[in-house]
Amino acid sequence: MQYKIEVEDDRGLWTDVRGNDGKVLIFDSEDTARAALAERFPVLVQMQKYAGGKRTRVIRILEDEDDWPKRSRSCGSQLPSGIMPPSCAIPAPTFH
Repeated sequence: MQYKIEVEDDRGLWTDVRGNDGKVLIFDSEDTARAALAERFPVLVQMQKYAGGKRTRVIRILEDEDDWPKRSRSCGSQLPSGIMPPSCAIPAPTFH
């Protein structure tokens, strides 16, 4: 099982915490993820204990256990929502 950490901004949007290289930080244990969260955002983590309101979180990364073969999205197939893929969209008509 792997974990990542997220922080909420002032607008209520959650974002992944990234390392100096720009990649999402991923941890192999929840304890390690929580320790990294407390190290990077000590004030926010402590505020949650006393002031309420959650501004940081640890997220478990679920593995894809789907054994179905991957299918390409050709123009003959639809997306799960029933919409054709954007690459298959019919161009808008032009008027002369």
